[in-house]
Amino acid sequence: MADRRLQVFHTVARLLSFTKAAETLHMTQPAVTFQVRQLEEYFNTRLFDRTHNRISLTEAGAVVYRYADGIFELYGEMENAVRAMTGEIGGAVTIGASTTIAEYMLPQLLGDFKIKYPEVNIHLKVSNTDGIVNMVENNVIDLGVVEAPVGNKNLVVETCRPDRLVAIVPPKHPECKKKYLTIDDLVKYPFICREEGSGTREVINEYLHAVEGGHELDISMELGSPEAVKGAVEAGMGISVVSRATIQKELKLGTLVAIDLDPPMERPFSFVHQKQKFRVRVMEELLEFARHYCKNYDVLA
Repeated sequence: MADRRLQVFHTVARLLSFTKAAETLHMTQPAVTFQVRQLEEYFNTRLFDRTHNRISLTEAGAVVYRYADGIFELYGEMENAVRAMTGEIGGAVTIGASTTIAEYMLPQLLGDFKIKYPEVNIHLKVSNTDGIVNMVENNVIDLGVVEAPVGNKNLVVETCRPDRLVAIVPPKHPECKKKYLTIDDLVKYPFICREEGSGTREVINEYLHAVEGGHELDISMELGSPEAVKGAVEAGMGISVVSRATIQKELKLGTLVAIDLDPPMERPFSFVHQKQKFRVRVMEELLEFARHYCKNYDVLA
């Protein structure tokens, strides 16, 4: 409902990037630039200083941004009030999820939510945990779902459910008959891991540091997705540690063997969002739906 020019300006000012604003708004960059220029012409003043491929708010731009914040919060409150009276759940929400969660947990959750609330438009962005936290910090997404601890104390972090990690080996591997693997077992073989910044990689590093002995894995490959890691292990290129939720198909097909770790390795799947962010009703409904889903869906099966 709000002036489109003001919406575009507010997004650019929040992200301090025309490129990021275009991606967030699902617009082309020239279209974003045009809307901002239209607003500048309306006020007959520059709202951004543009120097050395960076932008910053002018004094007038800071005033417009402050008032725009209040305007959009009032719009949100008005929409919530009316929708509470009518019982309607609609609108749009943007979720970000780290790779493991986006590929193995969210499809069913979002599909079920869409069936219940067909008028809701959901946008999903996928990155590693560091990337998702950065998007939450910069208000690019409304809600993040991550698989590693979040260090920013200014964000709200709510545990969704625990996730168990296991070692994986091919069926003819020398360790495939063992019930448990220790760190001493893991360090004997080439190790295939996720890239720096991924939640799985961070949890494994913390696990190593927590166990005495100063063990170092023999990292032979760093790969950017759970599917790539599983494929490399299936091909006999090394062993790895992954979420048990990601290997259900391979266990049924017999292409991988899962072995529990001693001591066990677990991590939380967590929701993360801004403390001060005003959440419209669709956001509240999605968060409550996700809480219920996490409580009842056995991801460790």
